[in-house]
Amino acid sequence: MPPSISRIVQALEPSATLAMAAKAKELKATGKTVYDFSVGEPDFTTPEHICQAAVSAMQAGHTHYTVASGIPELRTAIAKQYLATHGLQYAAQQVVVSNGAKHSLHNVFTALCNPGDEVIIPAPYWVSYAELVKLTGAVPVIVPTDETNNFKLTPTQLRAAITSKSTILLICSPSNPTGTMYSPEELGELADVVLERNLTVVSDEIYERLIYGNHRFASFATVRPSMQDRTIVVNGASKAYAMTGWRIGWTLSPTNVATAMADLQSQETSNPSSISQYAALAAIQGPQECVSRMLAEFANRREFVRQRIAEIKGLSCPDMAGAFYAFINIKAQLGRTYGGTRVDNSTQWCLALLEQQNVATVMGSAFGAEGYARISFATSLETLKAGFDRIEAFLKSSQP
Repeated sequence: MPPSISRIVQALEPSATLAMAAKAKELKATGKTVYDFSVGEPDFTTPEHICQAAVSAMQAGHTHYTVASGIPELRTAIAKQYLATHGLQYAAQQVVVSNGAKHSLHNVFTALCNPGDEVIIPAPYWVSYAELVKLTGAVPVIVPTDETNNFKLTPTQLRAAITSKSTILLICSPSNPTGTMYSPEELGELADVVLERNLTVVSDEIYERLIYGNHRFASFATVRPSMQDRTIVVNGASKAYAMTGWRIGWTLSPTNVATAMADLQSQETSNPSSISQYAALAAIQGPQECVSRMLAEFANRREFVRQRIAEIKGLSCPDMAGAFYAFINIKAQLGRTYGGTRVDNSTQWCLALLEQQNVATVMGSAFGAEGYARISFATSLETLKAGFDRIEAFLKSSQP
């Protein structure tokens, strides 16, 4: 008889984004052209100067263990970047470099949560948040938000969600999956509730470099004078520098939290890849034009996606202030038949779209918001144009 799987792992939900990406790859393997809007990663190649830094690191012999929490040079560079960009003063010891931002989030929840603690998560939310919380024995408390408010948590909603067991508010701005972003004033209003009720904030800021138009980004730790002592900032190199596969994320936090996470990481994984750390150092310290060029291309795609959604009858989405996602309202498209298949929810809609038109999206239910579908515009304009033509044809094919 094979070993029994633990109850806590059995309870985990698989990643819907990876599941849809896997289905898209299965179709591609049969020779079909798939228009893949499912995966949340830049389609750009990692900039050459960053890749060259990795080669130089290998040639210099930087292929051994490092300090578990990251090489001092990288931790110092991250602290300096936050001082220059946000005016936040961190010592290098308050920075912990991990194997991607998802690992950083795991470190945070494992270091801070006890079984039974409640972590408040506004929905829609990234698929891994609730599962990472569950792994600690804590309880994710999902607070639905509304499209009419651009899916932003209000102070009233936050107050209503807080109980005697509440310990953490998890916020992501700009948001995956919606692309919406809190203004500095809106974050400040949430911070007032946090301070009033003695909560800790985990602020996922992985998309902070991907901001469009006149929108202003603010790190949660800056919105009130005392918030830095209550905030753990999560960030990384993946999105801004097209370094998803290099697996480098980091946290900036109060010293006691950073020490606890460093100790945890030393036991679980030891250091992140030494080579990737030197590449990330080059990314932060090197020329930033690569980020600007990528942002400009994303902005063009965002505008195209915004226009196409507005033109297609029965679709809508909130303003995409940042990141590279559109969270499309498909409620008017449910309860219909597509190619002989009855579609009543977002999972069925996304699967039918993939099977009938070879367009891969992700169901809103995976993000805690039924009646929506997420598309990533981290792909070429050519692919977006062809994919949206197919989405439009798919909708026109439906019957009541």
